[in-house]
Amino acid sequence: MAKKEIRLAGFGGQGIILSGQILGKAAAIHEGKNAVFTQSYGPEARGGSCSADVVISECAIHYPKVVEPDVLVLMSQGAWGSYGGVVKSGGVLILDEDLVKIEEDPKGLKVYRVPATRIAEGLGRRIVANIVILGSLAALGEVVEYESLKQAVLASIPKGTEDFNLTAFDKGFEYGQSLLGKN
Repeated sequence: MAKKEIRLAGFGGQGIILSGQILGKAAAIHEGKNAVFTQSYGPEARGGSCSADVVISECAIHYPKVVEPDVLVLMSQGAWGSYGGVVKSGGVLILDEDLVKIEEDPKGLKVYRVPATRIAEGLGRRIVANIVILGSLAALGEVVEYESLKQAVLASIPKGTEDFNLTAFDKGFEYGQSLLGKN
């Protein structure tokens, strides 16, 4: 695998930063790759814009920031306004379909719409929408393996929430697989 740049973006309180940390752990700890994680957020703790950048490579990483993401995950309309036009040609764009509306799909990208927040609400807790979106990323992003990301999720969540979070992760993965016609 050549270097992959992944950006996750949304608003504070959605677990965007945690999602980036989990993705980095999956690559570095569970797959033995080099990974760098950086974060950016507005002055507001909740509700302000935020993003998590993860660079993954089998070789040394010389620059820690995402320049042109191979995969862009957006969980808010504001994130679309800030980052929507910056995806590598042939890259993957994953949108939380209930929170991000775009007029037309950008040319040259694989665009996937995942109802992450709706799936999380269906499970009874909106707070796991980020885990749902990570599950879909495992299916759609071609970045890390399902099992690696699952193990990183388990290592990063509060004790006692494992079953609930794994259900959310698997629902996202299954939805991603269905978008690829694999379910």
